[in-house]
Amino acid sequence: MTYDVDLFVIGGGSGGVRAARIAAGYGASVMIAEEYRMGGTCVIRGCVPKKLYVYASRFADDFQDAAGFGWSFPEKPVFDWPSLVAAKEKEISRLSLIYANNLAKAGVQIVETRAEIIDANTVELKRDGRRIRAKKILVATGGTPVLEPAIPGVEHMISSNEIFDLPEFPRRLLVIGGGYIAVEFASVFARLGAKVTLAFRGENVLRGFDEDMREGLRVELRHAGIAILPATLPTGLDRRADGLAVTFSDDETRVFDQVLVATGRRPHTQGLGLENAGVAVDQVGAIKVDARSRTNVASIFAVGDVTNRVNLTPVAIREGHAFADTQFGGKDIAVVYTDIATAVFTTPEIGTVGMSEAEARAIFDIVDIYRASFRPMKATLSGHPEKTIMKIVVDGQTDQVLGVHILGHEAGEMAQLLGIAVRMKATKADFDATMAVHPTAAEELVTMRTRQARYEKAPLMAGAGSIAAL
Repeated sequence: MTYDVDLFVIGGGSGGVRAARIAAGYGASVMIAEEYRMGGTCVIRGCVPKKLYVYASRFADDFQDAAGFGWSFPEKPVFDWPSLVAAKEKEISRLSLIYANNLAKAGVQIVETRAEIIDANTVELKRDGRRIRAKKILVATGGTPVLEPAIPGVEHMISSNEIFDLPEFPRRLLVIGGGYIAVEFASVFARLGAKVTLAFRGENVLRGFDEDMREGLRVELRHAGIAILPATLPTGLDRRADGLAVTFSDDETRVFDQVLVATGRRPHTQGLGLENAGVAVDQVGAIKVDARSRTNVASIFAVGDVTNRVNLTPVAIREGHAFADTQFGGKDIAVVYTDIATAVFTTPEIGTVGMSEAEARAIFDIVDIYRASFRPMKATLSGHPEKTIMKIVVDGQTDQVLGVHILGHEAGEMAQLLGIAVRMKATKADFDATMAVHPTAAEELVTMRTRQARYEKAPLMAGAGSIAAL
């Protein structure tokens, strides 16, 4: 059987681009299809523009804090939304072009069109109907926002796809959701000058994160002026002359300029033609794959958010690289998903790696907790009420550090380096033996010597059917 290419990649996001480039470096003939702009969610409407807007929002605090350090401004600083949008667009266009250029330099053929799977070895380019025969097909189409709850008026809501490019700045913004996307946008727009309300289903934000980080962030969101409505969701929305009137489950009605839904994302698998080749998907539409990104069809693979494993850009990149190494580089690599460092880019931000306290206590017999809460040095002169919170979770029997969690400035940067230590199975004694860099916030990580709590599982009593935590 003859093929037009060795590899056809559907999706020009982080995972697909990395896989295409590495496979081409091994000598494979590669074609990649992207129907929108090269770079995918991360570059175009995710990580990169979000971080740029985070930087923009933090100037509000900087201007305010400057007075404590002797600075004064003759006039109040003024924020211009169109200028930020234009600057963002210029930067992501530059990055998108770099992605395309790097692919071209590697010898990858780029087709700007949607592609649909026809059978196990054939894709159709929807722009011109051309069919390409590929020895292997990689699906890397990412995810798409879910507009839920499905209530009357949902068509007037926006998702994270639209929030970056609004023609007018929303002075009154409702954010629906309590996950990291929701709290990040709430934090950003509050500092840019919007009156922000955050409504979510649960009792607290960031379900799944360490409890101290969740509670600490909620306090900081309130300090930023964000109105928090836990256990509250909209039940209906109407467009009126004065804005979008939203009725909530508490029977209150409030008016906003924009309503951002950030309640989750789903794998972008609709319209791909997966059923034509018999590719298996789960109940949410995610492509089922094994540890080496193989589907149930021998010639078809998938990486990134479309598989709904760990939906982070660096994970998609690692999966794409491992796929290319394994399929075209003569290696056998399975991605390891434990101890992945991550960050939530609120202000202050959260950086975390490893197990939360709750996760550790559910698994280990003895868990030691080291915790510190302090006012960062910058706040001593600025007068800002913020607190930095740091927490180390330790196996009380082996002294291995199981997780580290930080709420504070540059927490994401710290988490990246902590990820190395946790992955190498560093012990609390290793942390204690490390010299501190002074004065820094990070030095607290190696000077926390006093154990704040120890949790031990009680031994099973005769006839008992459960283990009680002391």
